[in-house]
Amino acid sequence: MSESTKIVKAEISFLAPFAFYLLLCSLLFSSGCNQKQQAVDLYVDAVMLQELNENQLAIEKLNSAVKIDKRFSLAYSLLGQIYQQMQDYEKSAAAYEKATALNPWSFKDYFNLGRVYQIMRKFAQAVKAYVKACQIKPDHLEAHVNAARSFYELRDYSSALAYGQRAQQIDPNVGEVQSLLGDIYDSRKDYEQAIGAYKRSLEINGGNPKVMTSLAVAYINTKRCEPAKELLTSAVRLQPDNSLAHQYLGYCYLLLNNVDAAIESYNRAVEINRQDWQAFRGLGVAYMQKALNDNDRMLKAKAIQQWRISLEIKPDQDRREKLIELIERYSR
Repeated sequence: MSESTKIVKAEISFLAPFAFYLLLCSLLFSSGCNQKQQAVDLYVDAVMLQELNENQLAIEKLNSAVKIDKRFSLAYSLLGQIYQQMQDYEKSAAAYEKATALNPWSFKDYFNLGRVYQIMRKFAQAVKAYVKACQIKPDHLEAHVNAARSFYELRDYSSALAYGQRAQQIDPNVGEVQSLLGDIYDSRKDYEQAIGAYKRSLEINGGNPKVMTSLAVAYINTKRCEPAKELLTSAVRLQPDNSLAHQYLGYCYLLLNNVDAAIESYNRAVEINRQDWQAFRGLGVAYMQKALNDNDRMLKAKAIQQWRISLEIKPDQDRREKLIELIERYSR
């Protein structure tokens, strides 16, 4: 065997394992591509099935897709959307959590995750999702409104105010934003700011009984009973079954020393809502005031009855001890 032949054979023996390795890698790469394509095909099928309202079949396709490709964020996103439509919020949240973990720049998934948690009243999780959504899209109105509302539910009024004010900067002509700001200011006992926000909301949206009632309450808290009475009268005219407006109207009449009108309004409130412990409590106060004015034992007993009902509905209410003391005093 010549020297040159030996060299060639040696090179072949050296290259053979490397060539086999390249072939093996090529096969593996091809297999991976095929798997990803299978996952994409399943996802496309799921999209079509969803459009046909075949949600269960779509879910099966998507579950198969994520088994093949565990990092397929779009599949998790669509799973979250379908479960959300089906009102299966726990599964929807789990899918959106996976989608956001895989794609941390997806505004849509963070926003929908926040909305699902908000529906479930899991506000601590909701704010985390909405805050991230707001970071991704700093000018998105609804994300800031929902973040503010979720912080408000957590009684984190400083954070609620920050996101509410940002929403106002994005669009100052949205009544919902103004009424939300009114609620936040009211909870912070900043009643003048609350009054201003509620007024702006009414200017934008017109006569909204809920906002009118909230504005009236802010007026009551600043001892302005006449404008409060006018607003509440208008609110119950527009919405006769607004028990809260009737309740506060009763309180307004008490403050204005119109006991008969207070009794009428409180009675209307408890007719509408038999669980309104505050209306029963106020009705008891009105009956007792009239009983003392008229020296009427029957009305005194009626007042005590209303207070007992109030305590049955809400045993742990504020100033419970004071109410029990009044019941004992006037029951003698």
